[in-house]
Amino acid sequence: MTRVSTKETDNSLHYQTLFRFLLGLAGISSFILSQATKEYAYHLASLTLVIVLYIIFSHLLCKIVKKEQKPLISKTLLLSDALLLGCLIGFLNLNLLPSLLFLLALQFHSLVNGGINNLIRSNLALGLGFALLCLYQLPTWTMTADLTTSLAPLIAMGLYTCIYGFNTYNQTRILQETLDDLKKQKVQLKLKNYQISKYLSPTLRKAISSGKDVKLETQRKKLTIFFSDIKGFSELAEEMEADTLTRLLNNYLTEMSEIALKHGGTIDKFIGDAIMVFFGDPSTKGAKADCLSAVSMAIDMKKHMKELQQRWLNQGVQKPMEIRMGINTGFCTVGNFGTENRLDYTLLGTEVNLASRLETAAEPGEILISHESHSLVKDLIMCRDKGEIQVKGYQQPVRVYSVDDLRKNLGNDQTYFEHLTNGFSIYMDLERVRNYDKDKIIDSLLNAAKRLKNKNIF
Repeated sequence: MTRVSTKETDNSLHYQTLFRFLLGLAGISSFILSQATKEYAYHLASLTLVIVLYIIFSHLLCKIVKKEQKPLISKTLLLSDALLLGCLIGFLNLNLLPSLLFLLALQFHSLVNGGINNLIRSNLALGLGFALLCLYQLPTWTMTADLTTSLAPLIAMGLYTCIYGFNTYNQTRILQETLDDLKKQKVQLKLKNYQISKYLSPTLRKAISSGKDVKLETQRKKLTIFFSDIKGFSELAEEMEADTLTRLLNNYLTEMSEIALKHGGTIDKFIGDAIMVFFGDPSTKGAKADCLSAVSMAIDMKKHMKELQQRWLNQGVQKPMEIRMGINTGFCTVGNFGTENRLDYTLLGTEVNLASRLETAAEPGEILISHESHSLVKDLIMCRDKGEIQVKGYQQPVRVYSVDDLRKNLGNDQTYFEHLTNGFSIYMDLERVRNYDKDKIIDSLLNAAKRLKNKNIF
C-alpha cells in the first residue's frame, strides 16, 4: 500500500468514527423523545449499551489493525454502520423525519467513503438491519413529522456535513499548495535541465533522458569522425585582447555547432578552437548516410567560414583565418568512460586518431578525408585524389582525398560562388537566398559593377 492510499484510508476511518459517534447520540436522543411505552427503559438501556459498545469496539479495532488490513476493516465497518442504522430506524418505528434524516446521512456517508458500489452495499445492509429488527419486534409505523424528535439527527447530520466540508476544504487547499510547489519545482527542474543540456548534444541528451540506466559500458560501432581547427588561431590569440578573442571564438563555435546539429552530428568536445564531432551514435542511418552527413556538414562549415571571414574583417580582424578539417570512417569504441561518479561519453580508437591526423595534414580551407570515407560517398561527393601521405603514428602511408563539393552543386546547377581579392570579396549561397532579398542583391551587384566600371584605377 502506498503512502497516499494509507493516508486516505486513515481519513476514511476517522470520518467513520465521527459518523458513528454523532449518529449514535442522535439515535439515542431521538429514541428518548419518541418513546412513551412501558418497555421504554429496557429498550433505551439496550440501545444505549449497543451503540456505546459498538463505538468503542470499532474505535479500538481501527487502532490495533495493521496498515494492510485497514481497507478491509473500513469496508466492513461501513456495512456494520448501515446494518445498525437499519435497526435504529426500526426502533424509532419509522418516524418520518428522523428516519429520512438518518437515511440521507447514510447516503452521503456511503458516497464520500466508497462511491456508488459502497452506496449499494450500504443500502442493502440497511435493509437487512431493518429486517432483523422486524424479526425481533414489529415497528408500530409511527408516520409523524414531529420536529422535536428530528432535532437531534438534524444537528448530527449538519455537524457531520460541516466538519467533512471544512476538512475537505483544508485538504483541497493543501493539495493546491502542493500542486503549486510541484509546478515551481518543475519549472526549476526544466531550467536546470536546460543549463545542463548546454554541455550535451541533443542526440546524447535524448538518449540519457529515455530512462535507461547510465553505467560504465562501451561498444564497438562503425562511426564517422570529424575534426576541425582554425589555422593560425594560436598566433592570433597572442595579438588580440582576451575579451575580443573570447567573443570571436564563442561566435565561431556557436555557428559551427548549429551546422553540426543540423546535420545530426554528436558534438564530442571543444578543444580551444578545435571541434570534434562524430556520426553514427547514439543513432545511426547506416555507415553511408552517416559519412555523407559528416562530409556535407564539413562543406557547409567551409562555406560558412567565408561569411565569418568577411564579418571578422569588418570587425577589424586583418589576418584571415582558414578552417582545416579531417574526416575518417571506421570501427571505434564508444560509450561511457571514467568512474561511477564522473562519466565522459566519448570514443576511442585508431580511427579517431587518423581523423585528427588528417585535420592536421589538411591545407587551410581544405577538407581531407580517408580512403574508407571516400569509398562511401564518392558517388555523391566530388573529390580530388591527393595520393598517399605519411601521418604521425602510422608506419604505412595513408591514401587521402580532398573534398570539393556535392556533385549536385557543381556544373550548370552550381549554387555556391566565392571570390576574394584585395578590395573585393563575394560569397553567395543560392540555397540560402530568399525571394524577398533577391532584388536587393541584384541591385547591389549592379550598383557595384557600375561604380567599378566608372572608376579610374591607376
